[in-house]
Amino acid sequence: MITPLDIENKKFSKQIMNGYSVDEVDDFLDELTVDYTKNYKEVMKLKKEIDEINASLEHYKAIEETLQNTLVMAQTTAEDVKNVAKQKADQIVNEAKESARKELSSLKDEMASIQKEKDDVKKQFDIYKAKMESLLISQLELLKDMNK
Repeated sequence: MITPLDIENKKFSKQIMNGYSVDEVDDFLDELTVDYTKNYKEVMKLKKEIDEINASLEHYKAIEETLQNTLVMAQTTAEDVKNVAKQKADQIVNEAKESARKELSSLKDEMASIQKEKDDVKKQFDIYKAKMESLLISQLELLKDMNK
């Protein structure tokens, strides 16, 4: 391959009238053309590769940005789901507490009612007992009177 230094140092033999040999110049230009063509094609090929690499880079940058956006969206969605779940859990706990309060109040009312019923039954029993005592005492007195 011809280097720029080769071109600079190339000396052509002089012909009559201080001119260069046409054949030598033509041969040199042919060599130069071949090398330059090869270099030109290689530069074009490399430029095409660079363009393809740049296009791929842009493609991957776009994918990276999409992935970052997706990640942010997923994190946001996860936070939203977590918050909704917490709110739902709090609501369930509050409903359970309220239900337990109502049930407790209902049971207290029922206990009060049963206690009142028990007290009423006890009073009736005490009255019945007093009546029976009174009857037995009167019967005992009657028996004593009959024995006299």
